[in-house]
Amino acid sequence: MDQNLLAAVEGGHDKLASLSSGENVLSPSTEDPLWWRHAVIYQVYVRSFADGNGDGTGDIAGLRSRLPYLAALGIDAIWITPWYASPLADGGYDVSDYRAIHPDFGTIEEAELLIAEGLELGIRTIIDVVPNHLSDQHAWFKEALAAGPGSPERERFWFVDSEDIPNHWVSPFDGETWTQTTNEDGTPGQWYLHLFTPEQPDVNWNHPDVRKEYEDVLKFWFDRGVGGVRIDSAALLIKDPELSEVVGEPAAGEHPWQDRDELHEVYASWRAIADSYPGARALVGELWLPDVERFVQYMRPNELHTAFNFDFMSRQWSAQQVRESIDMTLNAHEPVGAPSTWVLSNHDVTRPVTRLGREDSTFSFLTKEFNTPTDLELGTRRSRAAALLTAALPGSLYIYQGDELGLPEVENIPRNKIDDPMHFKSGGTKPGRDGCRVPLPWTREGSSYGFGEDGASSAWLPQPHGWANLSVEAQLEDDNSMLALYTRAIKIRHESADLREGGFTWLTSEPGVVAFRRGESLTCITNFADQPVRLPDGARVLLVSDELVDGELPQDATAWLAAK
Repeated sequence: MDQNLLAAVEGGHDKLASLSSGENVLSPSTEDPLWWRHAVIYQVYVRSFADGNGDGTGDIAGLRSRLPYLAALGIDAIWITPWYASPLADGGYDVSDYRAIHPDFGTIEEAELLIAEGLELGIRTIIDVVPNHLSDQHAWFKEALAAGPGSPERERFWFVDSEDIPNHWVSPFDGETWTQTTNEDGTPGQWYLHLFTPEQPDVNWNHPDVRKEYEDVLKFWFDRGVGGVRIDSAALLIKDPELSEVVGEPAAGEHPWQDRDELHEVYASWRAIADSYPGARALVGELWLPDVERFVQYMRPNELHTAFNFDFMSRQWSAQQVRESIDMTLNAHEPVGAPSTWVLSNHDVTRPVTRLGREDSTFSFLTKEFNTPTDLELGTRRSRAAALLTAALPGSLYIYQGDELGLPEVENIPRNKIDDPMHFKSGGTKPGRDGCRVPLPWTREGSSYGFGEDGASSAWLPQPHGWANLSVEAQLEDDNSMLALYTRAIKIRHESADLREGGFTWLTSEPGVVAFRRGESLTCITNFADQPVRLPDGARVLLVSDELVDGELPQDATAWLAAK
């Protein structure tokens, strides 16, 4: 581990501790069997978190060196996006070997050290598994191409004989979902299915080899101590064997390639595997489903522990919209006894500072297409308010790396630096997702703001000029920074029984204000109105996202209050 880098981290660790009343902020015990119900989970996009060897790409060595920072922040777990062997056609979501680490990121041995060192600091590791598809460089797919039509090897995928494209399913990345192969004699061959890019062929979950392989992958990583698995595109695995077209609105459970009833059997088997290990190994689903009743079925007691709440993340910045989403989420989760998750962004969506800094809040947060310019001052103010509002809600809290620094979306990345296939599959009409994946700034100076060693290769995606003041180093010296706000909020959340385990009650409030109580004594108030609001008499202010003016909470601000 680089000693200069380690010294910087340890210095930051001391400073973060001082922000929290001079005490070291460590996560609750990793022995807690219900940790997943209230955890604070930090998403690491490993390629952009920290570069430990100076080659411009984030890696496990860099992440290990920054574990003290995450421990001081108060994180309970890290969710790591795919770090496996991969051609990186889609940021690692095209996996060629689940039992190997991409050489740019490190080795299996380093991964095992990271998992163990994290646990020593009270931090679990959640890995990303992608069951819908593999890489076209995976051994199975190369064997299938070599074996030819009609072979058993091709039965693990969706190969089809057809003169024309088999159907017109639409990719989430735009464009067709089928690619035609070429026979050895140069004639057109079979078509194969890929809901995403051609480099990501879908596997056939009707085949026993596929089910066994993914169960073995879970066991491989659980054996190495991971605390959970995030399941990518969790609703897409099972396909209609007839490969029928999508016509109108299919009946519940009968969509040709999404949210089919047979999926529940898969996740019940995964839950049995998770439950066979000690320490509550959690399963977290990425489920983009508009039907809330269908969504929560995946969190019945014998299936997934939790699933991402994308509705909340995609709402407009208004009291009515936010309140509706909170109500809908809590009411939906209650019958199945599952905790909700709360998240403001991830590696696929526009960062909150940019997203919330646009008055025209009708936007596509995934494709990042907007109609109005960004007011970063407004976006920062709202992001601070949203951070406290979100951290006060019951359930688990997810933080995407860099949101605790208030980083904006990086727009206008040079075309020759764009990496995201979403951009290219759209014919260049969509900017893609690279803008939220730009490497983090750790120091004020250096060739990559401390992302890598000073003087080393520049970061794999260019960092904007002017990020010095957003760096960890700069924010550690500012008691009013976004980082300081997140640190204090997480500390209070860990220490407060009301926030950790307390109930949820809406409070009567003025128009444009969202107010609720957690447990017996903690109140959260967010002001969406266009004028300040008076805080309740007799309350003690625990934390506020913006400075009070004559005892009033300004517009676009959140306060946490406790009874005196």
